[in-house]
Amino acid sequence: MLMSSSERRRSYGYGIAALASVIGFIAIAIAALSGFGRLQASIAVFDEPYVWRILRFTLWQATLSTLISVALAIPVALALARRPHFPGRLWIVRLMAVPLGLPVLIGALGLIGIWGRQGIFNDLLTLAGFGRPLQIYGLQGILLAHVYFNLPLAARLFLAGLERVPQEYFKSAAMLDMPGRAVFRFVEWPVIAPLIAGVAGLIFMLCATSFTLVLILGGGPAATTIEVAIYQALRFDFNPARAVALAGMQIGLTGLVLIALAFLPKASDPGTSADTALARPDGAGRFKALADAGIIALFTIALALPLAMIVIKGFEADLVKLLGERVFLRATATSLAIGLGAALLSLLVALAFIAATGAVAAAKRPSAVEKGFSATMAAMGSLVLLVPPIVLGTGWFLLLRPFGLTDAAAPLVVAGINALMALPFVLRVLQPAIAVHRARTARLAASLGLSGFARLRIVDWPGLKRPLLTALSFAMALSLGDLGAVALFGGDDLTTLPWLLYSRLGSYRTADANGLALILGAICLILMVAGTRRQAAR
Repeated sequence: MLMSSSERRRSYGYGIAALASVIGFIAIAIAALSGFGRLQASIAVFDEPYVWRILRFTLWQATLSTLISVALAIPVALALARRPHFPGRLWIVRLMAVPLGLPVLIGALGLIGIWGRQGIFNDLLTLAGFGRPLQIYGLQGILLAHVYFNLPLAARLFLAGLERVPQEYFKSAAMLDMPGRAVFRFVEWPVIAPLIAGVAGLIFMLCATSFTLVLILGGGPAATTIEVAIYQALRFDFNPARAVALAGMQIGLTGLVLIALAFLPKASDPGTSADTALARPDGAGRFKALADAGIIALFTIALALPLAMIVIKGFEADLVKLLGERVFLRATATSLAIGLGAALLSLLVALAFIAATGAVAAAKRPSAVEKGFSATMAAMGSLVLLVPPIVLGTGWFLLLRPFGLTDAAAPLVVAGINALMALPFVLRVLQPAIAVHRARTARLAASLGLSGFARLRIVDWPGLKRPLLTALSFAMALSLGDLGAVALFGGDDLTTLPWLLYSRLGSYRTADANGLALILGAICLILMVAGTRRQAAR
């Protein structure tokens, strides 16, 4: 990529400023954690059996959630791969993406409406004379919610791998009259097996750092994860020593998971196919067709029911009254302001990282320092996951509280945390798009003498408008639906839509909570659809 010396200097400056800001924001929080209170008091916390029980439960629920999600995702992916053409398949695949962008708090309410004590299934069992035996709170509820959110993710990843298998493999299997078990063993399993470790590691990471689902569905001290225990230690007990010790434990746990993920083997490319018809001869037969249809139908129903329940329960609420409440209007304005600020900040940091790494790549002979600088920024998208939002929030809370600045600085801190959490996604959207755009336009812009604002206006903005708006809309949707960052700071002075929803749920105003869930879900869905449409229009 062509780049003048002045452009390289500016790009380096942007990258250094962004990297220093990100590292500084995280380092200040960690320093506040490590420097708050007495070291002996924090170490003494590890002598409490309760702390180790929390760690065991965190690992246990994450392991079970991962095993169930992966085990159920494989048959779903196989069924969808064997049935490449049937009415509604495209919408089922699109539906699989909804839980990934749906605010966790809203998904939890939908699951309560289906499986809770007053849910649909308990109502049906009551009519049949069995009472209300189903209980969603506790370990079973946490597992159910984690599977609901992570099963579609795993199925999509497995399906993407299966759809890359050359169709000649299946035609050869059909010519050899191989039974279904042999096709799975020799064609499908060699593709799925290398993906399992990476998919399982990702899901384990998500479940081990889960906060909102455990906070809503945990049901008590017996079902508490590390992040929820940190929140409880500060919000209810105000035990900084315990919060610091648990935060260190959480950082250690996420660090070990990230290191393990880095050493996992990468899946190999099974090859390409000259046949684009996506024919699957091994799917012939009425029994196979019925079995696949049953798996796909059950999966779709399980995925769609909580979403339908959110809509039904939401419309049962007094939406007109909710929309007119002053606290709702204030919470909406606060959420939109924080969400937009976090999205813009995440976008600016990502663009600075990409510009700096591009400047290093454009250098003829980059030095070891430049290579290390580029590698650090490239890895930052994953490194920010090392310190979960609740840990960052704890550090900043402990730092600001002695000065009485928690209320004044809370919106900025929450926006900063949300920007960091959205950064990995923004980087994954923008990096390939900018690389392709610069490869196509760098020589032309250089030959025309375009640089700076002129190049941005004439060349870069028209070519990168869609991926930029896609990243912005998704980052804003992620921030709008987040409860983790605002959990420690939320109150009368800082009320966001997720915090208001959680407060209404905690005060047993379920109808209002359902109405707020519908409104928040609609806002996030509009942002997601807008981003997807722009991406598809490219």
